[in-house]
Amino acid sequence: MAKQSIFGRIAQLTRANINSLLDQAEDPQKMLDQMVRDYTNSIAEAESAVAQTIGNLRMMQEDYNEDLENSRSWGNKALAASRKADEYRASGNTADAQKFDNLAKVAIQRQMSAEGEAKGVEPTIASQTEIVDKLKDGLNQMRGKLNELTVKRDQLIARSRTAQAQQQVHDAVKSLDFMDPTSEVGRFEEKIRREEAKVRGQQELASSSLDAQFESLEDLGEQTEIEARLAALKSGAGSRSALEQGDGESDGAPSSAGGTSDRTV
Repeated sequence: MAKQSIFGRIAQLTRANINSLLDQAEDPQKMLDQMVRDYTNSIAEAESAVAQTIGNLRMMQEDYNEDLENSRSWGNKALAASRKADEYRASGNTADAQKFDNLAKVAIQRQMSAEGEAKGVEPTIASQTEIVDKLKDGLNQMRGKLNELTVKRDQLIARSRTAQAQQQVHDAVKSLDFMDPTSEVGRFEEKIRREEAKVRGQQELASSSLDAQFESLEDLGEQTEIEARLAALKSGAGSRSALEQGDGESDGAPSSAGGTSDRTV
């Protein structure tokens, strides 16, 4: 019953659908770790039970072989005693012949007993051999499941770490999108433009002040004086030319006024 129970347990464990269990688990990694531990412990227990079963089977086989050997040995002894009895009987010694015949009967009886024991254990040996074979197959399946679990656990850990790294990168990119450095530069540039515009406004305001207006008037007066003097220069040059022409005519001929004066006198 113990062996059958162990075999049923192995069969149940090997039929477990790992993917289904993982889908239902809240934390697949922790569940895989626990499953690996459970499978490892179950394999250790099964290996111990299977080893004990194999040991018992080997003991039965040894006893079976010993019974067969005893059967052959008692058969040989019965044959030897029977032949000895025949020799005594041939020589006319019926007493010793009967004695050895009785020994042959005892040997045959023990031979039959050994044969009976061997035949009686044969079904048990056959059954235990079948169970051991199934247990070995179950252990191999469990070892395969354990290897599958270990691989899945390692893959899960790797995928989990990759997902965490991707999440970190995603969060970093998201934070960059939220705090876009180009927008910061744009705001700084806009601030500088406002400062530059303010300076231009101040300059424009300064140029429109009273002092600036008076300075512009002084500049205008100075320009007006310059223009006036230039006009005067031009006007003075024309007058001198006319005077120079008048002087030339007086030197060449007497004036009418002078002649008249003389005649009057």
